[in-house]
Order: sequence, then structure tokens, then C-alpha cells
Amino acid sequence: MNNIAKQRKEIGVSQAALASAIGWGQSRIANYELNIRTPSLSDCRSIVEGLKKLGCKCSLDDVFPPPESKAA
Repeated sequence: MNNIAKQRKEIGVSQAALASAIGWGQSRIANYELNIRTPSLSDCRSIVEGLKKLGCKCSLDDVFPPPESKAA
């Protein structure tokens, strides 16, 4: 389970409810959760805003954490 699904399930909403809050189709959320598609930065921000509309207290970094830096 990725962080989109984790945050969504923590607030008890379906993929369809999140998609509706953003103005997308449910299959788009499913594709992101299953790592079939990779959201753009703009899409990431939309997902976080949709989660917040539904009551999630999360940030962009909570849902899409930055990659760990690899020290040389």
C-alpha cells in the first residue's frame, strides 16, 4: 500500500470519494495507488488538497516523501 492509500484509509474514504473531491475518475486514483501511473507534481498537490478537503491532516511530504538522499 502506498501513501495515498494509507492516508485515504486513515480518514475512511474510498478511492471514488477522493477522486470526486479532486474532480477525477476513480480509476485514476487506483492507478496511482497501484503504481501503474506516476502523478506529476501538480497531480500530487491536487491529491493532497483532495485529502485535506476530506479531513486528512497531511502535507505533500507525508503523502509523497522526498527520496532519501544518498551521501557520497
